Amino acid sequence: MFDGIARVYDPMNRMLTAGLDGRWRRRTAAAVVRAGDRVLDACCGTGDLALADERAGGTVTGLDFSEPMLERARRKSTSIEWIQGDALALPFEDGSFDAVTVGFGVRNVTDVERGLGELRRVLRPGGRVGILDITTPRGGLRFFYGVWFDRVVPLLGKLLPGGMAYTYLPASVRRFPGAEELAGLIRAAGFEQVGYRLFAGGIVALHTGVAA
Repeated sequence: MFDGIARVYDPMNRMLTAGLDGRWRRRTAAAVVRAGDRVLDACCGTGDLALADERAGGTVTGLDFSEPMLERARRKSTSIEWIQGDALALPFEDGSFDAVTVGFGVRNVTDVERGLGELRRVLRPGGRVGILDITTPRGGLRFFYGVWFDRVVPLLGKLLPGGMAYTYLPASVRRFPGAEELAGLIRAAGFEQVGYRLFAGGIVALHTGVAA
């Protein structure tokens, strides 16, 4: 599925977020990346968050399951190491990184707890994690959220070649843990100082934590 949407992934991101996804990625990088850090961007897709990590001062490795996604990422940077791999079985030694980021990717792994455990494993003690993803808002935005993801997003997907795969998005969002529940799963995976901030009126959340 992700191979199929690789060519429309960037324009769909811009369209679905009114261009705000770049700002959110920069804020994710700023929250967890320090100059000189060894950084893993897992589920890196076409590489935009990995690029933000590098601009924040990190030496970055981007990993994704989809080779067509990585082909587009490689066009954006030759200084980042791009690796095809599985986020549920990361091909790195324990404690290999100072920081790990994931942008709109944790929602798509088949076992969230295992995926979070892998992020913790490859981080050194005291390393930082930043997870940016869609979440379910509370209050008045819930109606707009339902209309947007159940009707507008699939319609937009039909407008771009290959975008039909975006019909998966509403289901992936519905089954994904809410912000508080995800924070609890991150703590259970071995992270401390776990917190989150909400963007776009509560539709997007940035979770951060420190490896215990």
